Amino acid sequence: MIPIPLRSDTIEPAASQVRVIRPSQQTSPLLVASPHSGRDYPDHFVTASRLDRHMLRRSEDCFVDELLGGAASHGIPLLLADFPRAYCDVNREQWELDPTMFVETLPAWCNTRTARVGAGFGTIAKLVSSGQPIYAGKLHFVDAEARIRACWQPYHAALADLIEQTRMQFSLSVLLDCHSMPSDDDATSQGDPDFVLGDAYGSACDPVITRTAHRFLEGAGYRVRRNDPYAGGYVTRHYGRPRSGCHALQIEIARRLYVDQRAYRKLADFDRIEALLSGLLVTLREAATALATG
Repeated sequence: MIPIPLRSDTIEPAASQVRVIRPSQQTSPLLVASPHSGRDYPDHFVTASRLDRHMLRRSEDCFVDELLGGAASHGIPLLLADFPRAYCDVNREQWELDPTMFVETLPAWCNTRTARVGAGFGTIAKLVSSGQPIYAGKLHFVDAEARIRACWQPYHAALADLIEQTRMQFSLSVLLDCHSMPSDDDATSQGDPDFVLGDAYGSACDPVITRTAHRFLEGAGYRVRRNDPYAGGYVTRHYGRPRSGCHALQIEIARRLYVDQRAYRKLADFDRIEALLSGLLVTLREAATALATG
């Protein structure tokens, strides 16, 4: 078991910014989550950064929470993180930290050698997704600890509870973990994907779930890839355990489809993509129900 440090008396973590939007009645094993669409940037975080709020938003899955806002109306719970990904990334291990970012030597339980850490994208990111360094100086470990306890731990506690409650009710759970990916505005002429489905190369969910999502999106006229270049992050790989009745599928949505990537404003097509995803949720709801009852 990994030892957990004591919280410093000098740190008062912010109130949890994790929300679960529940339907009046959950009607299927399908769950939906948007872990990276939070846009509540704490003042102390912005002050410590060498970037302004606009630049910090480059790591944000902008408006994905709103694209999924109708989930509860379809009987599907929706889990949201209101804190930003650049502040604490819940799609990483709990203590996946870069030792070069900190004044002190990190405790032994921290995982400092992953490829994500090396790339600058640990639980406390070193860079925004476009590659610019976030911080003007080094951090103290106690700052990272406070963020992980106030953000990462409540998010994963809520997710684990949703999965277990759903599995107990329906015999299995199916998590759709929703993200957006940066994309060239002229990608339509280059053949770049509109959506990428990640199921950890078939290990994180039953293939019927991935096939159903693929066929629905492709049938609507969009270009879809599987596991390239996104096969699923920590959430997909950690919670996707089909043999235990827990399935997880990650979906990446090309931002050019619905948002101005420079100004962070919704495009005229936003409502069309929202309706498309609403249809996808209904389709996956039926597939998840059939999987549970079959």
